[in-house]
Amino acid sequence: MAQRSTLHADVVIIGFGAAGACAALEAARAGARVVVLDRFGGGGASRLSGGVVYAGGGTREQRAAGVSDSPEAMYAYLRQEVGDAVSERTLRRFCEGSTEMITWLAQHGVPFEGSLCPYKTSYPSNRHYLYYSGSEAAGGFRDVAPPAPRGHRAKGRGTSGKVLFAALADAVRRAGVQVLTETRARELVVDADGRVCAVECERLSGVAARAHRAVSRVAAKPGLYVPKLARVLHRRAEQLERRAEPLRVHADRAVIIAAGGFVSNREMLRRHAPAYRAGLPLGTRGDDGSGIRLGESVGGASAKLDRVSAWRFITPPSAMLSGLLVDRDGARIGDESRYGAAHGQAIVEEHGGRGWLLIDQRLRDEAKRQIRTQTVWFQRMQAEYLLATAATGDTPEAAARKAGVAPEALKATVDAHNEAARAGEPDPAGKPADFVQVLDQPPYALLDVSVRPSTAYPCPVLTLGGLRVDEDTGQVLDERGDPVAGLYAAGRSAVGICSNSYISGLSLADCVFSGRRAGLHSVKELTDADR
Repeated sequence: MAQRSTLHADVVIIGFGAAGACAALEAARAGARVVVLDRFGGGGASRLSGGVVYAGGGTREQRAAGVSDSPEAMYAYLRQEVGDAVSERTLRRFCEGSTEMITWLAQHGVPFEGSLCPYKTSYPSNRHYLYYSGSEAAGGFRDVAPPAPRGHRAKGRGTSGKVLFAALADAVRRAGVQVLTETRARELVVDADGRVCAVECERLSGVAARAHRAVSRVAAKPGLYVPKLARVLHRRAEQLERRAEPLRVHADRAVIIAAGGFVSNREMLRRHAPAYRAGLPLGTRGDDGSGIRLGESVGGASAKLDRVSAWRFITPPSAMLSGLLVDRDGARIGDESRYGAAHGQAIVEEHGGRGWLLIDQRLRDEAKRQIRTQTVWFQRMQAEYLLATAATGDTPEAAARKAGVAPEALKATVDAHNEAARAGEPDPAGKPADFVQVLDQPPYALLDVSVRPSTAYPCPVLTLGGLRVDEDTGQVLDERGDPVAGLYAAGRSAVGICSNSYISGLSLADCVFSGRRAGLHSVKELTDADR
């Protein structure tokens, strides 16, 4: 057994994604010596993401696009989405600090732009970097608050998470933070006073570390889309980890857990959210719940582990919004203009995982025209797959029989929708008039949007719950609600703003918000006590 090395810091951060990077920047700015640990090469799910940060209230990008918004309108909308995940006071603080958050990210090199997407989409093309990333303009929400586009996508081609994380990683290193990659946190050490004071780790070095990083990078992406390849590469990474040497990192002030969620831990998913196991894990192998379990091992309490976001987007193309989302019984699932995670949750939890989108020939032609201009590569593949594999028929009933949907019930649903549309009456499912169109041009098509294992049309899922934390400081709480001395959590390792309901950009925004909070207060805790 190799002799254990030791290292000392004021603040030790477990996980080098967006939350960990933001925590490191704030702790370093407060004067702390900071060490960041990451099992892989850094980036985590943040690097794989679309790089969208949910922000509003009048950001520079919104103003550049001519968008009017306020913290009050942002709060009124998010209150409907967030529910009891955080208190009213915390959500207000998040909304009121939203414009400063985007400015802070930009100061650290994250590029944003106010090029407004003119159509509703799940993710904008490379021509647009500000868009409606939630259900702000959907039925029932636009009446609560004036809708505004708040999805701020980091400027970069493809999926922009890599751009966002690269900027944060560069800023962290410029701040003098020591980043130890290929370093796996195994255990938290508690001193005689019950304070978390160190992290027991295993670290790779030399050739083994370089090989581990190369294998893990491919396993994360494109391995995200090819699960079999990812499993083979992860086994190789785990074999390399047997060469790791022990390392203890002492934390003179605090430890911050920012190690992601648990979507890659099938056993935890089975226990807490079994209905979502058919989804495609949106994250890396590092999202194995290890951070949450480390917090629990020293008395931390967890919550909302049953909350999972399943993405079932029907756009782009935007023409799809005028279709009808139905279940096996031919009944409407809901307002099609809602955000895709709302559709995913309803399909999984209320409709047995099965759902179809009904369109007619006019919508199908319009969708085909829009594919080239409204999609990035993965959206294009999925849209073309759905259109190519649809069950079609000269009547809604004929298409229904081929798809396995109740024919007469579907006909009744279509008739009710068309009658309301022709009469200018409210849509039966509450869809805004902007997206309502009479469906009367055969042939009809039922696009299968069910949640099930699929390579061509996967349903990405991510976990939303984590360790309970003090909402003012980010300190981990125990079952009684008392703080665990010396321990903080952020991002998807903690309960946060998006732990009830997800919309695009809200998780990354919460990573920034909670990461900065934990980084700042982890330093203040002992500084205040020393006075």
